[in-house]
Amino acid sequence: MAAGKWKMYEAAKEYLADGTFDMDNASLGLQMALFLSTSNAETLSVGTGVYGDLTNEHANNNGYTTGGQALTTEVWTHSGGTTTFDCDNVIWTASGGSIVARFAVIYANATLNGTVKPLLCVSLLDTTPANVTATDGNTLTIAINASGVFTLSGMTSD
Repeated sequence: MAAGKWKMYEAAKEYLADGTFDMDNASLGLQMALFLSTSNAETLSVGTGVYGDLTNEHANNNGYTTGGQALTTEVWTHSGGTTTFDCDNVIWTASGGSIVARFAVIYANATLNGTVKPLLCVSLLDTTPANVTATDGNTLTIAINASGVFTLSGMTSD
């Protein structure tokens, strides 16, 4: 089963435009968190666009810590009119039970420009859609596309 594309939250577009998400700044504190099928995580216009608006995150157990994991090797590159955001894969190891999720969310685990924990983007982890599960002792890897998490391009004017 293939994970879906990363979709940017509506508020994140404004956060990019107004500098709340200064993607060249290594201290954004970006994290990835996992959410259940009963979550509102895929609602791109959720609340005010902050982590606190989301419902039904995976419980703090079985190898998962509430709030998720920090992203590593974050890269924001500019080339040929395209800007790309990329990072390393995120991996959880199930311990004492299964880790089950439907959505992965990237957000800033910080207060940026007065906004507490702004949301960046969300991915449906299985496009069937179905839950993804890592059973006890196994890993759940959120593999980032070779082209990055997302790209920005295509600005035209008349």
